[in-house]
Amino acid sequence: MFNLFSKKPQSYFTEPEQARIVEAIKNAEMRTSGEVRIYIENKCRFMNPVHRAQEMFYKMGMQNTDAKNAVLVYVAIKDRQLAVFGDAGIHEKVGTAFWEAEVAKMLAAYKQSHYAEGLANMITAIGEALKQHFPYDAATDKNELSDTIVFG
Repeated sequence: MFNLFSKKPQSYFTEPEQARIVEAIKNAEMRTSGEVRIYIENKCRFMNPVHRAQEMFYKMGMQNTDAKNAVLVYVAIKDRQLAVFGDAGIHEKVGTAFWEAEVAKMLAAYKQSHYAEGLANMITAIGEALKQHFPYDAATDKNELSDTIVFG
């Protein structure tokens, strides 16, 4: 049996799975001025993963996007915790219920061992929300943040 919870963070996903996740980020960002990042580590240093997501959001400089429309998906594999933290611009538009619903969908995928698929689907949904509220404008859009997965 595949033991996801005994590995180093970067080995949780195969190269093709990592490529699929990064491709989902790129596809989502091609239709919006918003930014999406993924942060994966073994353990959450806080009881509440939202607090850790918020800490990493600021450490990674994600608060510096022009429209305050960056979103961080945080995963602590060994602790089986995850959270989504959106900057003020996007959070005002979608609210807490949206983030909670997306986390619930991702947890359902995780229960079926569909880790990369769960992340890719969440990224797509976040991209749709960003597109609705922060549409892509070829004249002004720039990729403000890296699309790579960050492993802590």
